[in-house]
Amino acid sequence: MKEKDYIEELIKNNREGLNDNEPLEGHFERFEAKLEKSNKKKKRITLQVVWKAAAAAVFAFLIVNQAIIWFSSEEKNTITTQGETGEMSLASVSPEYGEVEFFYTNAISVGLNQWEKLVAEGLISETEQQMMDGELHEFEVVFEKLQRDLSANPNDERVINAMIEYYQTKLSLINMIVEKLKEVKQKTDTNYESEM
Repeated sequence: MKEKDYIEELIKNNREGLNDNEPLEGHFERFEAKLEKSNKKKKRITLQVVWKAAAAAVFAFLIVNQAIIWFSSEEKNTITTQGETGEMSLASVSPEYGEVEFFYTNAISVGLNQWEKLVAEGLISETEQQMMDGELHEFEVVFEKLQRDLSANPNDERVINAMIEYYQTKLSLINMIVEKLKEVKQKTDTNYESEM
């Protein structure tokens, strides 16, 4: 508290001298010029910082974008060289083989859908259904072996031809069974109509 008393006493003793003194002429202009100069520097620095931050953000965006493109293209490459099960398919060998594979897989799918409709109509006994399921399971075992062979030897024509033969055989078997079931259905419908 002694310092405070000392300062107060100093101000009281020199009050007249402190109130009478005015700053030198041009003081306010010099002060205003210094303020304007410091404000300009701050604005320029702020603008530079903003530009640098924007450039860094754009650069970071480009890096992230390129990384996404690079990783997604790598992912697409693995998808196109491997089938849905993670094994190689004919599409990974060439686009033409991919079209052949696409044709057969779609035709087989259509045949199996027809098969399921005929099964739902009750044209097949439980024993016949179990036999067909066993045959389809054997086809899948053969297909998995062919996929492994294709993975080991992607350019071997024998393996490629074996896969195409697999699709042809499976499709012809399914179509033959579906046609026979349709004949049975037609005979059943004809017999039912003649009885009426």
